[in-house]
Amino acid sequence: MLEGVKRVLFLCSHNAARSQMAEAFLRTYAGDRFAVESAGTKATTIHPLAVRAMREVGIDISDQRSKSVDEVGEGWDVVVTVCDANCPIPPRSGLKLRWSFPDPALAGGDDDQRLAAFRKVRDGIEKRVRSLASRLG
Repeated sequence: MLEGVKRVLFLCSHNAARSQMAEAFLRTYAGDRFAVESAGTKATTIHPLAVRAMREVGIDISDQRSKSVDEVGEGWDVVVTVCDANCPIPPRSGLKLRWSFPDPALAGGDDDQRLAAFRKVRDGIEKRVRSLASRLG
């Protein structure tokens, strides 16, 4: 890791959608300035609708993998939880932020309605990540 690069960790319950999106956005917009990872209470698999929603904005997360919070360790400069319930307890870190986003995987309806839920969460996360990247320099 480069000297002076801030380490940023995004957390959600399953590391399947919200934290994966946040990780990908920060890597895309400021990956040269931050070492970024994401994790969850329990590692699962990346949700296919998260992959699809991110692909719509030109970001491919299909090669990312779900990790548990135990796998990523401690000592993060910034930890951001992006869940509205059942958030993991952040490991020891500097700045802790809580962004409340509903789990789009729990959305009901047909495929179009479910994809719309992923898009709404994606767009909200993108705005917050852009602001965070700017705030952290």
